[in-house]
Amino acid sequence: MTNIFADIRTIVLAALRQVLPDLPDDVAARVEVTGTKDPAHGDMATNAAMVASKSAGRKPADIAAGLVALLQTEPMIETAASAGPGFVNLTLRPDALRAQIPLILAQREAYGESDIGGGVKVCVEYVSANPTGPMHIGHCRGAVVGDALANLMAKAGFAVTKEFYINDAGGQVEALAWAVYWRYLQAIGTGMTEEEYAAVVPGGLQYRGEYLIPVGETLAVVHGDSLAAPGKTSARSELWFATVRDTALTMMLASIREDLDLLGVRFDVFSSEQALFEKHATDAVIERLDQLGLIYQGTLEPPKGKLPDDWEPREQTLFRSTQFGDDVDRPLRKSNGTNTYFANDIAYHADKLDRGFEILIDVLGADHGGYVSRIRAATSALGGQLDVLLCQIVKVLKGGELVRMSKRAGTFITLRDLLDEVGRDAVRFTMLTRKSDAQMDFDVDQAVAQTRENPVFYVQYAHARCRSVLRAAGESMDTTPEALAQASLDSLTDPAETALIRRLASWPRMVEGAAQAREPHRIAFFLYDLAADFHMLWNRGRDDAALRFLQADHQDETSARVALVAATAMVIRSGLSVMGVTPVEEMR
Repeated sequence: MTNIFADIRTIVLAALRQVLPDLPDDVAARVEVTGTKDPAHGDMATNAAMVASKSAGRKPADIAAGLVALLQTEPMIETAASAGPGFVNLTLRPDALRAQIPLILAQREAYGESDIGGGVKVCVEYVSANPTGPMHIGHCRGAVVGDALANLMAKAGFAVTKEFYINDAGGQVEALAWAVYWRYLQAIGTGMTEEEYAAVVPGGLQYRGEYLIPVGETLAVVHGDSLAAPGKTSARSELWFATVRDTALTMMLASIREDLDLLGVRFDVFSSEQALFEKHATDAVIERLDQLGLIYQGTLEPPKGKLPDDWEPREQTLFRSTQFGDDVDRPLRKSNGTNTYFANDIAYHADKLDRGFEILIDVLGADHGGYVSRIRAATSALGGQLDVLLCQIVKVLKGGELVRMSKRAGTFITLRDLLDEVGRDAVRFTMLTRKSDAQMDFDVDQAVAQTRENPVFYVQYAHARCRSVLRAAGESMDTTPEALAQASLDSLTDPAETALIRRLASWPRMVEGAAQAREPHRIAFFLYDLAADFHMLWNRGRDDAALRFLQADHQDETSARVALVAATAMVIRSGLSVMGVTPVEEMR
């Protein structure tokens, strides 16, 4: 696909190899061509002279001088000049920049797609909420980040699978079953108080949200009072437990899927923790690590800086995670022989590798920060690559005040509450206006404001303006991409027009860079800047009639500007599709 930065990099490398015929491949791989922050320094800059200096044993300035002499003869380059300690700034010929417009019109929303991923199989796992309640605001951020990252990597040429891991085994599911059973007892009118019930629940009643009431009512409709025979509440829970648990999991997962669907998040695969247990995957992966010589019986030191009163050194089955960058070895089996949660997580990651994924990406909450080094070590030991994105907490503000809880959930803000307040597009775009590991305040009032400070409005307004221009132009000319691609673009010489074209031309490079860095928030920043460039050009037309898009007496200029507007709309749509945000046709 088209990437003018890649094209210029190819030219730069060819010139560098003329200056340095023995250029090592590893040095060539570090050569970059980037955009300049100040247009006064040209359109692009390269670090070629700097990165080649050490291996060549020559001063960067000398190499840069040789590059400048060669690059100035290239048809796409108007000027080349040495800068700083060895950079070379490049200014492209105007027609080279303008040539990007018909390329965009030909590729439409596919513009920006890349093959750098090489079809490598990637599993992006995100959300993976315990099926014990509705989606909350913390899940929301991870869902948006994971979904946008998956879309971004697919656009960059990776073969991406979106996966949700269902934690349908363990203590939290048992606690859910007991909580649902209480709602069932309420539904059939046993008269037992919550305090009386909580006293017989192992570990106490953990989940008290009203969202479990419909689950209890469903059990009452299907089973009547047959699950509540004398003695079944506690000592004989085995008589009702499986029925209640399975119904609860089914209904909770259905609710989670509904919430995710409202957010525009759909998964390719739902994997089950219980299914891994049933095929003894954890024992199998421990045996696999043992065969690699990475398991031993040993005793861990107490936590650093702590010596709990009940601390007793116990021999455990340990994984040599320090061989793979972790700070301590990690237990896989407890002293009583049962597997640890970490061992179960290794089994899940091993399962993904066994399914043929070459890169694993986990999108996790910030509270999992201490977990990253150990699971990355385990994945590495199994021959895989694991990247982790941590999503920091989100605080919701309304009227300048912190919103603390949901009426429905009781203890947290649900995703559905937020969607009801501001809508899917505002939620998705706003969640990507900060890097995932940075804390953020989600201001409900700002998310619905029609101002420049609201990025989703600002970008959608730019697209709506583009579409209004195209509708108006369509009354007197052919505005199909095929027709506009034939327009003469020589009249696009104003600095505001050039700035907009330069921004459009950088979209493919943005896609590649953001995908490689695993940073989908870069797309939101790019679209905001692109919208700013377009709004600036629009406003220039208000002040200077010669810069207006539609001019009845100047057909060539009109065709060129309408082509630019159409290309701008296509790139905005391309970016919004990565973010999962809908481009609007008009603002209401």
